[in-house]
Amino acid sequence: MKLLQIPTAALDQRIKEELEANPALEESEDDATQELESQTEDFPEAGFGKNEEENGEGGEPKEEGLRDDEFELDDYLADYIEDDPISYKLRIDNYSPDEEEKTIPVAVESSFHEYLEHQLGLLKLKNEREVKITTQIIGSIDDDGYLRREPIAIIDDLIFSQNIEASEEEILALLKKVQRFDPPGTGARDLQECLQLQLQFRYDNDKLTGEDKKTVQNALKIIVGHFDQFSKKHYNKLKRQIGVTDDELKDAIDEILKLNPKPASGHNGGGNTKNIHYIVPDFIIVNREGELDLTLNSRNAPDLRINDHYKDMLKSYKNGHSGKNKKRPNRQEKEAVMFIKQKIDSAKWFIDAIRQRQETMYRTMYSIMQYQYDYFLTGDQKKLRPMILKDIAEITGLDISTVSRVANSKFVQTEFGTKRLKDFFSESLMTKNGEEVSTLEVKKILTEIISEENKRKPLSDEKLKNLLRDKGYHIARRTVAKYREQLGIPVARLRKEL
Repeated sequence: MKLLQIPTAALDQRIKEELEANPALEESEDDATQELESQTEDFPEAGFGKNEEENGEGGEPKEEGLRDDEFELDDYLADYIEDDPISYKLRIDNYSPDEEEKTIPVAVESSFHEYLEHQLGLLKLKNEREVKITTQIIGSIDDDGYLRREPIAIIDDLIFSQNIEASEEEILALLKKVQRFDPPGTGARDLQECLQLQLQFRYDNDKLTGEDKKTVQNALKIIVGHFDQFSKKHYNKLKRQIGVTDDELKDAIDEILKLNPKPASGHNGGGNTKNIHYIVPDFIIVNREGELDLTLNSRNAPDLRINDHYKDMLKSYKNGHSGKNKKRPNRQEKEAVMFIKQKIDSAKWFIDAIRQRQETMYRTMYSIMQYQYDYFLTGDQKKLRPMILKDIAEITGLDISTVSRVANSKFVQTEFGTKRLKDFFSESLMTKNGEEVSTLEVKKILTEIISEENKRKPLSDEKLKNLLRDKGYHIARRTVAKYREQLGIPVARLRKEL
């Protein structure tokens, strides 16, 4: 179940961990691998060490040797030695031909904080002390470009890490210098200050004339003195308080909307000092002249096999303790062969677990593809059928919790983009004609209605409800509000534009 939850992007790391922990497991270096066995066999356990009566003191084997019923390795050894080489092919016919390098790409570039530290040399600081304080301020800026830590917290950090006592006034004075760094808005303590810094930078550094200069001035007035009214879109109040016309207010607001609320994203590194996470699709669906073709993504899923060296050690043990020249195994030999058996069992269990993971994933995705066939052919969300976890569980014969694990963490690549599996699941809604439709279809139509509304007079939830009912969807106003929030669409007042 844990392996089933791992997305393809993380599976490679999990396999590497298992390869490091178990020397009996290795990656196949060639394509001459045999098909994975359909079932895992139960291997006989070692018979020695069962109790102190059969063994010596402390549970050690007696010197008389081992009876057949105490240490049955013949069948176990035969299972492996008969097949040469011992390997289990994990890639079967339902894999994509993608055989690129099996590594997750990681962007390599200077981080946002390194970019800020490079600009530190441009400041005319008095001494090394100010350099250390400014460096501490830069290090306190988050990945969005904001300084959300209070000056007193930075003062405490300086005392403990640098043994430097600084005042709040000194911190704020050096922060003002950092706030002149590129990209504009860096070091702001909130959104209002971030927008103000960017507008002030444009006003001071761009050679503005005439209407452009007046527009930036009006935008500064709005942000500095009337930010609350602006955020709530009280445009009539803004016009009266600033003394501007509709066109002048629209130009000023357009100027504000061009600004970057996350200044760190203006840097090439994107502001994120951590590795960038890429979505690696677990499945690939291709439309081949009206027929859908489903394949598993073969990235990060190497062919695994049992290490030949371990097989050879078992073969040597069997040859030395069988036939006419059978020797009595000593304690060290028995411990060694039991260690080898344990590692091989563990390796085979892991290989079978990987295979079961892939079979379960393929079966689940194939059922989803068949259930939503019309959508995968056209990409039209209106053709998504109502589908819940129970529907796929009944088709596949899997438990609902198993289907849920696959749906919650896996992605499928289609010609319409890469989609999360759980996005295909939705409840049903009854139309006035008695037909069952997916709630995803209703959300799609709701999005279209809002995108076509008059932005000067956005539609309220009540009006949206009436329009949906006119289209045949019986839905309550509170349900409209719930769907709108799930779609990330604000209320009518916040959708208003000039």
